[in-house]
Amino acid sequence: MHLETILAQAGNRNSQDQFKSVSAPLYFSSNFRHDSLAEVANFDEDKQFAYARLKTPTRSVLEETLARLEGGKYAYALSSGMAAIQLVFGILKQNDHVISLNDLYGGTFRYFDYLTEHVGIHFDEWDGQKVADLVALCRPETRLIWLETPSNPTMKEIDIVEVCHQIKALNPEIIIAVDNTFYSPIFQQPLQDGADLVIHSATKYLSGHNDILAGCVITSSDYLAAKLSFNLKTTGANLDPFDSWLLLRSLKTLPIRMKQHQANAQIIAQYLEEEPAVSKVLYPGKGGMISFYIKDEAQVANFFEKLQVISFAESLGGVESLVTLPDQQTHHDMAVEKRRALGITPNLIRFSVGLENATDLIADLRQALH
Repeated sequence: MHLETILAQAGNRNSQDQFKSVSAPLYFSSNFRHDSLAEVANFDEDKQFAYARLKTPTRSVLEETLARLEGGKYAYALSSGMAAIQLVFGILKQNDHVISLNDLYGGTFRYFDYLTEHVGIHFDEWDGQKVADLVALCRPETRLIWLETPSNPTMKEIDIVEVCHQIKALNPEIIIAVDNTFYSPIFQQPLQDGADLVIHSATKYLSGHNDILAGCVITSSDYLAAKLSFNLKTTGANLDPFDSWLLLRSLKTLPIRMKQHQANAQIIAQYLEEEPAVSKVLYPGKGGMISFYIKDEAQVANFFEKLQVISFAESLGGVESLVTLPDQQTHHDMAVEKRRALGITPNLIRFSVGLENATDLIADLRQALH
């Protein structure tokens, strides 16, 4: 089926629901009754329920939908995007080597610093340009390559197919993980391009309403699924039933939301390219995320204060338009020298284009920029 059909039908015809509900029921129970000792002795975690940290009916429907959405076999719904990242890195051990893109969400780098200091995992960074340079960074102990495309906040696009082709030719055991938060599965499906793992901050586009925290990890690898399942069972950063239900409901409108996010962003990017108060626009041509530089740095504070429709707030991917100053917010924990080398300056604005009328958004930008 097409993604629109998969998502619209998510939770319908659910074999776990005896009442044939069209909308998947919400199960709040933290534990589930057993009929006999024999049932416990022959318990199948994949098909039965015992304790909510292990598996719940509501989260199971969500995870099945997430797996289908990315064309994977297994999905894990977690309490935040950072919990999803932590689950993946729980696969690694001391002295493993990781290569990451040099332009990522700032919280990811903060976690990498923690892993370097406290776990002994070693990191190198790739600039996202020549894949040959990425290959050259690989060592015998390289275990994972971490990509984010488009990148946050400078919107670099990575050729996932080419990366997977060259890295797997060098060493098929290297795990390739892609953070797909910005594009969502509507515009990009990394597993289909050869990646091993896909990660989302589901707080963003998958949820789309700025009202829950969630994350997810998706894979088709039986080997990685066994590792992830054990780690999640052990650490317990699962998404709770109510947020699972909210996320499942939100996914039903993901295709139409992404279509409008993109339509608005394309119109606004064109306006920003022609706006005299803007010196440069970073937009890959699809999706709903734009970054741009205000020409006069002294006007940045005034810009935020004058906004009347767009909100000055962190996060992205919701129906409401949001602007963020990465230099002082999402990436502030990075060293100043590194921020500047990446182009993260005090006049770089990250714009999550919402679902408002594009004409109203442009009017708000224009009056705030002047």
